[in-house]
Amino acid sequence: MEELKTYTLEELSKGKGSYGIAASAVPFNPNKHTYLRITDINDDGTLNKKGLMSVDEDNAADYLLEENDIVFARTGNSTGRTYFYDGSDGELVYAGFLIKFSLDENKLNPRILKYYTHSKLYYDWVHSFDTGGTRGNINAKIYGAMPIELPSREMQDRIVDIMKSLDDKIALNQRINDNLEQQAQALYRSWFIDFEPFKGGKFIDSELGEIPEGWRVGKLIEIADIIMGQSPQGSSFNEIGDGIIFYQGRTEFGERFPSIRLYTTEPSRFAEPLSVLLSVRAPVGDINIASRKCCIGRGLASIKSKKAHYSFLFYTMQSLKPLLDKFNGEGTVFGSINRSSLENMTIVIPPNDIIERFEKITQKIDMKILNFFNESNNLKDQRDILLPKLMSGELKINDLHS
Repeated sequence: MEELKTYTLEELSKGKGSYGIAASAVPFNPNKHTYLRITDINDDGTLNKKGLMSVDEDNAADYLLEENDIVFARTGNSTGRTYFYDGSDGELVYAGFLIKFSLDENKLNPRILKYYTHSKLYYDWVHSFDTGGTRGNINAKIYGAMPIELPSREMQDRIVDIMKSLDDKIALNQRINDNLEQQAQALYRSWFIDFEPFKGGKFIDSELGEIPEGWRVGKLIEIADIIMGQSPQGSSFNEIGDGIIFYQGRTEFGERFPSIRLYTTEPSRFAEPLSVLLSVRAPVGDINIASRKCCIGRGLASIKSKKAHYSFLFYTMQSLKPLLDKFNGEGTVFGSINRSSLENMTIVIPPNDIIERFEKITQKIDMKILNFFNESNNLKDQRDILLPKLMSGELKINDLHS
């Protein structure tokens, strides 16, 4: 068995942990620093590039991440979430609810900590601070004292090479999915916003502007069933797979599909597979897709197509983002949207045969996206199972090639 040595996080870093900038986010501006907030970090430690914001403070540059920095979420349901910075996501300023440690590459392979913070051992440590059903807060001093067992540097380097090969395949899948989604979005815009295929026909006036003859303006409730979430008792929550998957709000949202963190044994409101999941409490308007049946809490609504036009509904909801943004509060007002407001959102409704033609094209694209997503999840599971076995020596690296 590989001999492990125990360190604290602070011993492996160039100094103590430091808190991010206390500043409000502003709309994204490529000429300003990109702002890294807890909500921009996916559960798997990757950057969620949808909805990124900027920060406009004179001292923002003092909080720029540098290569081999790792940040930890310190409060709320996201406590323990981490993001390892390698420079590939561009310049990032980290926010005040994040704590940064600058890893010392002379003391460890910094990437080993990226993988360590997605292991069961790490999350068991994070959960040791929970009180009842509430995730505990962890400050910089506590993070700095976190015990970390590591093998020799040579073994760290070999393990990182294996983990990175899995990461590279996951990243490739994400790039493919990004490209596929852009194709579907472009088709939706061409057909249902710019009306490109229909410009040779007659157009009529409507409250949303000119639309092709035979189309009409209607309400969202005409094409979708809407269920507002309701949170079960906190005592029913668990992370061991008992009951049904539970999403409280947009905390678990990823690029397109949410990650699985919690289960509940007392579900109350459900979302069916391929339903749109909409964040209905600040921030209003973020969307994902339910990859399987799940229970939804009060921070979400389920929006399910009445006629199995799942792709059309998803891209329609994406197009409504500017309208949904108006429900976000200003100043100290807490943004939210109720069922009636959702049901009565005004949309353009094409004839059914045109939607069917669109679905025939885009459902194939969307199923490819789902398949690549599932493959990446399997690779992440494989990575997280391999790591502790490789670090302890229970599994020899040579065994992987035999």
